[in-house]
Amino acid sequence: MAQAPQDPNSDLTDRFIQFYRKYYRDEIGKLAQKYPTEQRSLYVDYDDLYAFDPDLAEDYRKKPDQIREYAEEGLRLYDLPADVKLGQAHVRLRNLPDAVDIRNIRVHDDHIGRMVAVQGIVRKATDVRPKITEAAFECQRCGTMTYIPQTDSGFQEPHECQGCERQGPFHVNFDQSEFVDSQKLRVQESPEGLRGGETPQSIDIDIEDDVTGKVTAGDHVTVTGVLHIEQQTSNQEKTPIFDLYMDGVAVEIEDEEFEDMDISEEDVAEIVELSNADDIYEKMIASVAPSIYGYDEEKLAMILQLFSGVTKHLPDGSRIRGDLHMLLIGDPGTGKSQMLQYIRNIAPRSVYTSGKGSSSAGLTAAAVRDDFGDGQQWTLEAGALVLADKGIAAVDELDKMRPEDRSAMHEALEQQQISVSKAGINATLKSRCSLLGAANPKYGRFDQYEPIGEQIDLEPALISRFDLIFTVTDDPDPESDAELAEHIINTNYAGELHTQRTNITNSEFTQEEVDDVTQEVAPEIDAELLRKYIAYAKRTCFPTMTEEAKQVIRDFYVDFRAKGADEDAPVPVTARKLEALVRLAEASARLRLSDTVSEEDAVRVTSIVEACLRDIGMDPETGEFDADIVETGTSKNQRDRIKNLKALISDIEQDYEQGAPVEEVLQRAEEELDLKEGKAEDEIESLRRKGEVYEPRTNHLRTT
Repeated sequence: MAQAPQDPNSDLTDRFIQFYRKYYRDEIGKLAQKYPTEQRSLYVDYDDLYAFDPDLAEDYRKKPDQIREYAEEGLRLYDLPADVKLGQAHVRLRNLPDAVDIRNIRVHDDHIGRMVAVQGIVRKATDVRPKITEAAFECQRCGTMTYIPQTDSGFQEPHECQGCERQGPFHVNFDQSEFVDSQKLRVQESPEGLRGGETPQSIDIDIEDDVTGKVTAGDHVTVTGVLHIEQQTSNQEKTPIFDLYMDGVAVEIEDEEFEDMDISEEDVAEIVELSNADDIYEKMIASVAPSIYGYDEEKLAMILQLFSGVTKHLPDGSRIRGDLHMLLIGDPGTGKSQMLQYIRNIAPRSVYTSGKGSSSAGLTAAAVRDDFGDGQQWTLEAGALVLADKGIAAVDELDKMRPEDRSAMHEALEQQQISVSKAGINATLKSRCSLLGAANPKYGRFDQYEPIGEQIDLEPALISRFDLIFTVTDDPDPESDAELAEHIINTNYAGELHTQRTNITNSEFTQEEVDDVTQEVAPEIDAELLRKYIAYAKRTCFPTMTEEAKQVIRDFYVDFRAKGADEDAPVPVTARKLEALVRLAEASARLRLSDTVSEEDAVRVTSIVEACLRDIGMDPETGEFDADIVETGTSKNQRDRIKNLKALISDIEQDYEQGAPVEEVLQRAEEELDLKEGKAEDEIESLRRKGEVYEPRTNHLRTT
């Protein structure tokens, strides 16, 4: 008698049962204990399945929906204790090799219908909502139940009752229907993968059951899922264009610093060799914006910002940020924006935004009401500072922003998180980024006769959060001007030669000539290698202070404070600068791939901080350092002057019925307070603006 042909599908189920026995015995045991309340999925690693059966693993990727049924059937038939049934358990494949870039998903690459992995940042996430998978329709005439499975393409109702064969009416019985949790995510390409101003692309992902509710806007994720297409409609008419979307199978939150940086063994060898060079700091400086002449101190500070200090987590749960914030304030045409753009291209994860084009919602998070998901609902959309999490946010034209938009940065800079309370959504998003800002002085250009602190048109609360503030002035100097002119002309000449050589086949210049000229303006360390160097250093180096380094920083701080030890002297520097020194010193050690902060690191960074303080924190009237210029926007000298002037007006107004005459105030201010007429007029105007004095009649003053 001939044997009945064996069902090939049962072979597949048996293969999965063998695979589970060999690789996932313990995991299935844990799942059985926690099912269905705590855990409802078995996560299978692609590499394990490939090691067990390469063909089966490949089939799983090509025909994910069919093969997953056999995998889940195998899980249900797996020999478990008698009282445990894994009826609705899922099998979720993850860790697929070679994730696909969202922008590279193509029809001709056979991506549609396959299982793929994409990496990116969650731009939007809807609330978790119940979705009906099998609807039970009860006939209102005879009470017969009709069960209809539901798909994503719309709500299906029965044509007629199976009992009385009439066409309704029907009522959905929710108790008899089956529901599943569902959520929709929009995942956008990570900023570090983009080059040269590309617009990031995104894909919508539907996820169900136990993977929902795990991620929020701003999380970096790897999503494994099946790629599908659906037809677009325009004015309820179908169009020939289709939309891509994914059915998510597994969602993993990436904790790693720079997930897109693949650093090979050869790269590591090159990085370590480079870090041992004696002139590594000079090489690093020469690699930042080589087309811009000079500014070595600023460039070194930017490099230190890219490496950043170490973030500390204290036993009481609080944290001290390791990220450095830096502000460049300078005359127009000094190359600030170009340096920002260069840093943005080097940083392994970065976002660039410009003052006028940024709103507070665009920087932090916007609450948007749209049709993302089903029906109109509010969702959070991550802004620039959230997208720059664990990277650098470069903000140009900081002074052109509206003050209320700038205030959105305060929490992001110090607490490194953003609290959002909008449209009934209360959320806290992470923004563990360094801020690199650029701004122009209040009047467009620095006035050398005015204190620099008074020319910075930013709120003191914001300024005090920057670890380093550099002033970039454009002072005429024949020698340096000649060198700058030479540099700019050479840079342009190199660009012309390179362009000509690239575009004209019979160019009169040889490649050697082009290389010679280009060498002068090429970065010392290639930008791609520098990106890998930074990523490697941040992954592997967590420097600690040596006693000598601690002593240098301690002495610097104490000596500086000693300058203000007199009762009437201003406070020269605050404890905030001490934290900045520690962060800078750690970054300096990281640059050498060192695990200890040496005395040289501490000396190097104290000189940078001192130069910054000399530029901004020195009161030009007294020649003393005054931290209040940066911390409060008003020097102690100025505060005393305002206080004395107010007291003088108050004193004079006692003698006059109509208030203190302005002329007498100006005269006595010059005699008693040594205030020149112009300066006194400015201070009176400032008091009037603040509402501390008013004019009861023309040219007479009264204090409030």
